[in-house]
Amino acid sequence: MKHFFKFFYLSVLISTFANCSKEYEIPQELVVHDFVWKGLNAYYLNQNEITDLDDKRFNSDQQLETYLSAFTDYNSLYASLLISSDVKSAFVEDYNTIINPEFRTRFTHGLEFGLFKEQDSDTIIGYALDILPLSNASTKNISRGDYFYAVVNIDNDTIDLTKDNYKNLLLNYTQDTLKLVMIDYVENIDGYNVTLNNEKIELIKKDYAYKPVNSQSTILDNGNNIGYLSYNNDFSINYIKDLNNTFLEFKNQNITELILDLRYNIGGGSFAKNISEISSMITGQFTDEILIKEKWNAKAQPWFTANQPDSLVTKFPESLNTTTNINSLNLTDVHIILNGNSFTGSSAVELLINSLKPHINVHIIGNQTAGNNTGSISLYNSVDYDFNLKNSSHTVALQPIVLSFLNKDDQTYENGFSPNISLCANEDALDLGVLGETSDPILNRILDYISTGNTSTSETCNPYNFEYLFNSINTQREIDNGVFIHQDLPNTI
Repeated sequence: MKHFFKFFYLSVLISTFANCSKEYEIPQELVVHDFVWKGLNAYYLNQNEITDLDDKRFNSDQQLETYLSAFTDYNSLYASLLISSDVKSAFVEDYNTIINPEFRTRFTHGLEFGLFKEQDSDTIIGYALDILPLSNASTKNISRGDYFYAVVNIDNDTIDLTKDNYKNLLLNYTQDTLKLVMIDYVENIDGYNVTLNNEKIELIKKDYAYKPVNSQSTILDNGNNIGYLSYNNDFSINYIKDLNNTFLEFKNQNITELILDLRYNIGGGSFAKNISEISSMITGQFTDEILIKEKWNAKAQPWFTANQPDSLVTKFPESLNTTTNINSLNLTDVHIILNGNSFTGSSAVELLINSLKPHINVHIIGNQTAGNNTGSISLYNSVDYDFNLKNSSHTVALQPIVLSFLNKDDQTYENGFSPNISLCANEDALDLGVLGETSDPILNRILDYISTGNTSTSETCNPYNFEYLFNSINTQREIDNGVFIHQDLPNTI
């Protein structure tokens, strides 16, 4: 963090005690404890709600030391200083694990699939959700919407899928090859019946690097030139340039609206800066206007307002770096199919929605979102909580929530967002269609909405009362630890 902060002394952000002396030295066994308490006392968003984090809780360093000594370990201290509803703040034992997200790779055959069980039956059916581009599965005769019911094991026995065995047969098998027994799942007057089609598909696991963009296309519908983008990876810096290149293609195709399909997006890897860059790709007509505002706790906010007011706002950027301009579409409408289990969104997507809402029309397709409106920062045990001057006697770091995000109109979203178009909790396994084409029921509903404004549907969710057991994409979704920010913090000496 910047050297000039050494000239600032921020009394409200550090613990000051009436009887402390400059010669006081923290006992070595309490160094981490002291770091935990002082870091949370200074920056934890809910500091004012925790009695033991109150500035007047202790009158001296010695009183604080006595309090800290009562905790046998610093983990329990940290947990005790958070509000009960806080599931975002993280304690990091080894800051060496805080690394930039790696490019997404996996040892896989490339088939994303789901499983359901029929009502009043033990029959379990597998169905193909997606075939990863350039994977082994993409070279085989299997497509989205195909069905299977059994696996041929290494002894060449055909084993039907059951609730008890599907994990071992489809997920935990030791060999690299998976042989699926395919079926036709055919509707008749009694419902749907399994019909063998004598086809077996052999899939082989291989090292696989995920494409930056899963798929993209341009759809001409009722005079509208609509861009469709299916994006499945995280929102880290790893894929921002690739997204920017994709938006250049859309720009050259003169699209007038964008459908951002995040239904299979794994979330994670998110910084507010990355979300601001994606926002500028979608828009572009709001140069130098405020996109995101930050609201810190009652101690930190006044200091930043007085000393670093520009750091409390993020404006629409024009470039990714000094050599790469952002390819902007200047759109007024974007349609976002939410990610997450049951289409409920992630922290990064919620920030994107809230930030864009005062500027353009943001149409949400999915279900009620959670309302994860907080941001976090990584704190290290140093005079300015930065990595460079950290205490080398331990490897602990803190990642507490420190702020709430607002848009330019001071609107936040702790209650989440309601969708313009509601979706069923699961895609209809009997009517999946082709991603990016009008046969996809979700995409078709959005196109109808764009043309007519119609948000209603005659669709019945899960009409056959299937029990949806498994979705291979859900198991890959990253833990949503919220959105992070970079911030220069004041020096405490």
